[in-house]
Amino acid sequence: MKLYALGDLHLGYEFNRKAIEEITPHLEDGLILCGDVGETEAHLELAFTVAKRNFRDVFWCPGNHELYTLASSRPDLRGEAKYQFCVDIARRHGVHTPEDPFVRWDGEGGPVLVALLFTLYDYSFRPPHVTREGALKWAEQTDTVATDEFLLHPDPYPSRDAWCQALVARWERRLATENPEGLPYVLVNHWPLREDLVYIPRVPRFSLWCGTKATEDWHACFGAKVVVTGHLHVPRTDWKAGVRFEECSLGYPRQWQDVRPTGRGINDILREILPGPPPPEGGESDMRRRRWV
Repeated sequence: MKLYALGDLHLGYEFNRKAIEEITPHLEDGLILCGDVGETEAHLELAFTVAKRNFRDVFWCPGNHELYTLASSRPDLRGEAKYQFCVDIARRHGVHTPEDPFVRWDGEGGPVLVALLFTLYDYSFRPPHVTREGALKWAEQTDTVATDEFLLHPDPYPSRDAWCQALVARWERRLATENPEGLPYVLVNHWPLREDLVYIPRVPRFSLWCGTKATEDWHACFGAKVVVTGHLHVPRTDWKAGVRFEECSLGYPRQWQDVRPTGRGINDILREILPGPPPPEGGESDMRRRRWV
């Protein structure tokens, strides 16, 4: 019984919608969907239907795209209300969400506790000389601005920063108090937990929308075995102090569809989280970029 992960399905694209229908059944295994499934109810329904058809256990945490408020799809839902709407859809399908108790995994590589997180970001992934007040202008100097600035609303919080602060405090408490057996964690979040793992050379100032420095040491503080994230669309494996960090994005069609002629597809991108590889000597290694297993 293995545990896999895949993020950033972006089912607003027909190419990706067709691709997920090709996922090979793993009827005794589990699948983590680490955010950015899509923007609408239809996208979530499709993702959860396919996932539950092919995997015994399915885990989901939201990305920024699930939180978007679109004029064409439930424009009345903003911020926390949109998040709760997505949680309700997941629960209808029997999918684990961040609002549920952490899940004990006794399959290969276990036992561990799978902790689904939702932290958002607070614009703190920026150079020391850039202030919070000047952060957006700093990004705009290179024509970088996230769609979140227009579609991701923080209601009822006054800002995304404030929402992020509340979320971080909540999950910090949960991680500290909801593991009575002291099991190793598999920490699952859409946004990277560490700034040094944000590698996006084409749009480096997009880092503002990629996480919060408040989670920098969570892997060590809470005893993580593996940290699973998405968001960057740069699949990679890193080791920090014996903890494996997996970025598991599928991404937009333009970022992966060119491999079709080689006979590869979505099943080659599916990432094995557990049992996974053994740690390198010394518990550290250089970043390993990967698109294919």
